Amino acid sequence: MAEVLFLGGFGRSGTTLVERLLGELPGMCALGEVVHLWQRDVRDDERCGCGDRFSGCDFWRRVGDLAFNGWSNVDVDRVHALRDTVERTRHIPRLASAATASDEVREYASYYARVYTAAAEVSGARVVIDSSKHSALAHVLRWADDIDLRVVHVVRDARGVAYSWTKTVARPETDGLDQMTRYSPGRSALLWNAHNAAFGLLARRGVPVRRIRYEEFLADPRAGLEGLAEFAGAPPRPEDLDFLRNGHADLRAGHSAAGNPMRFTVGRLPLRRDDAWVSALPLSQRRLVGAVCGPLLRAYGYPISIASEA
Repeated sequence: MAEVLFLGGFGRSGTTLVERLLGELPGMCALGEVVHLWQRDVRDDERCGCGDRFSGCDFWRRVGDLAFNGWSNVDVDRVHALRDTVERTRHIPRLASAATASDEVREYASYYARVYTAAAEVSGARVVIDSSKHSALAHVLRWADDIDLRVVHVVRDARGVAYSWTKTVARPETDGLDQMTRYSPGRSALLWNAHNAAFGLLARRGVPVRRIRYEEFLADPRAGLEGLAEFAGAPPRPEDLDFLRNGHADLRAGHSAAGNPMRFTVGRLPLRRDDAWVSALPLSQRRLVGAVCGPLLRAYGYPISIASEA
């Protein structure tokens, strides 16, 4: 049975940073956003976090051989059809309330379970980390028969998230040919609410869920990593955290399948909060996002107004 630490939340909330740091710990293997593996890697042959094309990465070749007797045996169209049938935000109420899982849910979950199990064996890791974020996927995975699922719910101030979604960010894995998706502040506020609320439902269905705030995690990364590793069942030794320095981390190359461009960072990674939104996001948009997300912002301990709005 694969032990899986699923990093969930809404995009631009810091999950890639958390994953990269966790992936430096012994017994942990960071896989990136496995939800995008089928299209971006198996079909489009984009770059792994190590820099090689997916087809040229020895780690993922071995995973594919073990899981499917080769990636060529994966019917990507079937995976996509299952995703469209079961893994959509609108399906979460049904997934959360169902007493049993449909055959389609179990089949879709089985593709992920096979990847997790193979990656654990190839890497020798005790815990594999999937930073897919998607709340609907987390609800699907609770029905997988052969994984031990634990979920880290990463939240960030909705206004900081909204500002991040307005930025133009290139996707290095496409060699500059594509950019990351952008959302308006109003759109991102609605999605922030929907995805974060879904993880509360997951916890009420008996899945172990640990919520962390991005801002608090960066204030003390050492304590944050210790807590998450213990939650995953792999508590670190003090020396395992020596890659954390004063204000930065020293990272090795990883094998992230997809995700934020930070997954390509090797060497020094600054550990500092990105609070540019406080001055860069227009006041009207800050107030809009604050109004839409107010109940959950309060529940997570965030202030509804900030000093610059006084």
